[in-house]
Amino acid sequence: MIKKAVFVVFDGLCDRPLKEFGGKTPLEHAKTPNLDAIAKRSQCGLMHPLGFGKKPGSDVSHLNILGYPYDQYYTGRGPIEVAGLGIKLQDGDVAFRGNFGSVDGNWNILDRRCGRIKDVTEFAAAIDGLEIDDIKLIVKPGTAYRAGVVLRGKGLSAAISDCDPHEEGKPVMTVKPTDNTKQAAFTAAVLNKFLRKTNEILNAMATNKQRVKDGLVPANFLLVRGAGVVPTMQPFHEKFGMRAACIAGGGLYKGIGSFLGMDVLSVPGATGMPDTDVAAKCNAVVKSLESYDFVFCHIKASDSLGEDGNHVGKKEFIEKADKAMAILAKLPDDVLLVITADHTTPCELKTHSADPVTILFCNPSCRIDDVQEIGERAFAKGGLGRIDGKDVMTQIMNLMGKLHLVGA
Repeated sequence: MIKKAVFVVFDGLCDRPLKEFGGKTPLEHAKTPNLDAIAKRSQCGLMHPLGFGKKPGSDVSHLNILGYPYDQYYTGRGPIEVAGLGIKLQDGDVAFRGNFGSVDGNWNILDRRCGRIKDVTEFAAAIDGLEIDDIKLIVKPGTAYRAGVVLRGKGLSAAISDCDPHEEGKPVMTVKPTDNTKQAAFTAAVLNKFLRKTNEILNAMATNKQRVKDGLVPANFLLVRGAGVVPTMQPFHEKFGMRAACIAGGGLYKGIGSFLGMDVLSVPGATGMPDTDVAAKCNAVVKSLESYDFVFCHIKASDSLGEDGNHVGKKEFIEKADKAMAILAKLPDDVLLVITADHTTPCELKTHSADPVTILFCNPSCRIDDVQEIGERAFAKGGLGRIDGKDVMTQIMNLMGKLHLVGA
C-alpha cells in the first residue's frame, strides 16, 4: 500500500521537435536511461497544467497541480516570490516579483535579465529601505537577476499594471491603476516615483559604471510585475492530510512551498540554475521521507535554458538530471513517485506554450502501461491519456487510497 509520495517538477521540461535534433525534442534526444527505466514501471500520459489551450505561468501552474485551483487562490506572483525569500508580509503590503534589468537613457529595455547576472545582492542593498510619500520600498535579492519587492505603508492597492513589457527594445511602461479607487491611483503614482529614484541610484553605482566599461549591460532598472496581496490558503497538511516538505533552489518555488504550509528545506548546492546539484536534491528527498509524507522537489534549469533558446544546453541538463534520477528510481514500494513539468518551454519560442507536458505515476500499485521511454510522443500513447493539472493531486490521493467515497 502506498503511504508516501514524491512529486518532482522539472520546470519547462517539455519542448517541440527541433530540426537540429532530427525532429526530436530535447527530452526525446537526450540520453535518459534512468527516466526511461522509471517510465517503464509507470502509468504515463500527458497533462495540461491549466487545461487545454491555456498558456501557463509557473506560479499558477504550480498552484493548480498541487491542488490549489489558480482561479480561487491566485492573487499575483509577487506574494509567492517574496515568501520564498523569507520576507514576512504584513496586512496592507503589496508584493511584486522583480528583475534587475538594463535600460538606456530613454528607458528602452536593453536586457530584461541584465545579461543573466548571477548575483544582485549589491544592487538590492542599494535601494532597499527607500521611502517616498510615507511608503517604504523593500527589495531582497533572489536567484540570479531576480528580486522580491514589497511596498509597505498605508493606503496601498494591488490593482495596478506592470512596468515590464516583457520584450527587449520596448520602453518601460508607466504603471497605471487598473480600477478607479484612490488607493490604486496612489500606489501607481508612488511606484513610478520609486522606479525613477532607483534608476538614478543604480546608474550612479561604481559597479554599474565598471560593468559598462567592461562591455557589460548595467543593472540599472528594477522591472516589477505580478502585484498581489497575501491570499488566505488552507495549509497543505490540512487539505490533504499529509505533512509536506519543499526542496527547491529558486525563490518562487520555495515561495510556493511556504505559501502552502510546507516545510522549506535547505539543500547545499541547490542554486536554481544549470549548475544546481540535482543529486543533492534527490538525496535530500530520500532523507526527508523519514519525516514527511509528501515531498515536492523542483528542478528549474530546463526552463531557463529553453527560454534562452539553448537546445543543446537543455538536452545536456536533462542528461545531467537523469543521472540523479537513479536515486529516486530506488524508492521503496510504499512510496509513489510522480514526475512531471509545470509547462512546456519550446526553445524555438524562448517562452512558455500551451502544449501539454509529460507526467508519470510510478509504483507497483499503478496500472503500468506499455510506454518504454520518456518523451512527449511516447507519453501521448500512455495508459493515463490526457489529464488536467487540477486532477493531478486527485490522482495522487486516489493511488494512496485517500479519496472519499461518492455515494453510499
